[in-house]
Amino acid sequence: QGHLVQSGGGSVQAGGSLTLSCVAPNRLYTRRCLAWFRQAPGKEREGVAAIWTGSGSTYYADSVKGRFDISQDNAKNTVSLQLTHLKPEDTAKYYCAADRIGACFDVGSPDDFTAWGQGTQVTVSS
Repeated sequence: QGHLVQSGGGSVQAGGSLTLSCVAPNRLYTRRCLAWFRQAPGKEREGVAAIWTGSGSTYYADSVKGRFDISQDNAKNTVSLQLTHLKPEDTAKYYCAADRIGACFDVGSPDDFTAWGQGTQVTVSS
């Protein structure tokens, strides 16, 4: 209880697609801001996409806009991230985040979130 549980990820060739999912407990899901971050080796963790589950409003980093899609499934308390047209530079460990401090108006920064999933690897080969 109180944990974010991730699934999905894997290895694909450039141009391929993957889907990541994150199941959250009610207190972290209902009318809350959830987000996806990623961290490549030697790089800082960066925000990829966020969603406000109250309205379904979504936010994306410029680097993934038009290629990634964040969505919600209220029946399953699940936020998913569909990754399409993948590039080698998308290779990273992806994390689900919740319990944002403050309003949900962009993808945010790691310090904005207090709850994290276990991470899942996405590897894109050229």
